[in-house]
Amino acid sequence: MVVKSIIQKLKNKFNLSVGEVDKQDIHQTIVIGISAVCGSSAQVDSTMENVITFIEQNTDAEIINIENEEHIFS
Repeated sequence: MVVKSIIQKLKNKFNLSVGEVDKQDIHQTIVIGISAVCGSSAQVDSTMENVITFIEQNTDAEIINIENEEHIFS
């Protein structure tokens, strides 16, 4: 239930695609995937910094690892 709440808050606040992508069967471990479409790399970076800050300030979660993958289409 906590995972769904965090995911929904991120979707609502930042207009992102968010979903639990791994470790669903491991207690006290959450792996979420976040997808953002923005006009520039700087905007994506800023959005992700805000997401990380939001998670740190509004949950008891400890962020252990962040993997970033960026695709630019023109």
